[in-house]
Amino acid sequence: MRFTDRLIAALRPKLRRYEVWEEGGLGLRVTPRGVKTWTWYYHHEGLSRRLTLGPYPTVPLADARIKLADARKLLQTGVDPGAVQIGRNRAERAAATVSELAEAYLEKWARPRKRSAAEDERILRKDVLPTWGRRKAADIARRDVLNLLDRIVERGAPIAANRTLAVVRRMFGWALSRDIITVTPCSAIRAPSKEARRDRVLSPDEISALWRGLDSPDLGMSKQIRLALKLSLATAQRRGEVINAEWAEFDLTSEKIWTIPGEKSKNGMPHRVPLSRLALALLSEIKAVSASSRWLFPSTRGLGAITGPAVDHAMRKGRAILGIGDATPHDLRRSAASHMTSIGINRLVVSKILNHAEPGVTAVYDRHSYDAEKWSALTAWNVRLEEIIGAEQPVAKVVSFSR
Repeated sequence: MRFTDRLIAALRPKLRRYEVWEEGGLGLRVTPRGVKTWTWYYHHEGLSRRLTLGPYPTVPLADARIKLADARKLLQTGVDPGAVQIGRNRAERAAATVSELAEAYLEKWARPRKRSAAEDERILRKDVLPTWGRRKAADIARRDVLNLLDRIVERGAPIAANRTLAVVRRMFGWALSRDIITVTPCSAIRAPSKEARRDRVLSPDEISALWRGLDSPDLGMSKQIRLALKLSLATAQRRGEVINAEWAEFDLTSEKIWTIPGEKSKNGMPHRVPLSRLALALLSEIKAVSASSRWLFPSTRGLGAITGPAVDHAMRKGRAILGIGDATPHDLRRSAASHMTSIGINRLVVSKILNHAEPGVTAVYDRHSYDAEKWSALTAWNVRLEEIIGAEQPVAKVVSFSR
């Protein structure tokens, strides 16, 4: 007898398990419940053994014959094919699940290196782990990634789908570099949604409304977030650098400067931010709120600082009172930069304040700190900011510095 798919389909379950064989040794075991499994009996070192080749039709007839031929080749070389399969099964059981991979990625890569590690964790726990958590990381295919992104887009969150792809791509890329997987399922997958580049700049009237709104008792926003937004506008620094700032980074007496460590800055380089009188006044308020915490803006829910998503959410929720339309925390930094150039501050100096990475050989050799230029520019901006918000006592005359 020789197996065919038609013959296999005709094999009906019986009260007891039975096996059917074809010439050459390939067998098919049929259980009382109708489960059909490929099997092969052989002898190794004088002992009779059985090798399971997989269930039918998951393993089709042609594949079963290939598996049998491979097993015979091993046996001919003196290797027990059953022992090889046991080793493979153990390795598969020990392989990392997506949940285990996610935790390893967060612990060993994201948290030590990324200021946005908390956001990576939030994305993984919200959309990735509920779907893939128990699956083996090596079993995730490109189609799984596409299906995941499609579901996020279909629920009306196209930008969230882009962010999820970015995190999943980084996680599997890290797994590939650590030999946890042999191929990444994210290759050749494009972001599902096109994102328009934001160019939102708050007008003077909007900045004035924002500042007044942040002082409003009707605004349902924590004191930490209110002050973080003000400090972002006054210093023109990134949201993540502001909310993750620690008091140890500040010299408030002699130099009056904030040194952002390289591990916290986007370009990996330490960044010195001169503190104007307005910034120092804000820091005095912040100190009264943070008390003995090492963080300027400690979270009320844990040991760390407040998070970026919390700031974003609070600003979205308070838009009506703040009078800022669709503005985001990052727009405050862009607005500060734009208003600095509008009062005559050189673009190079503004770039230094923003700590933008510079291309080219000149940037490598230019080690000038620009502290004096940055101090003049931030003082000028803060004077202009005080004029905009209607402060009664401007700290100094506007200083326009050009290089």
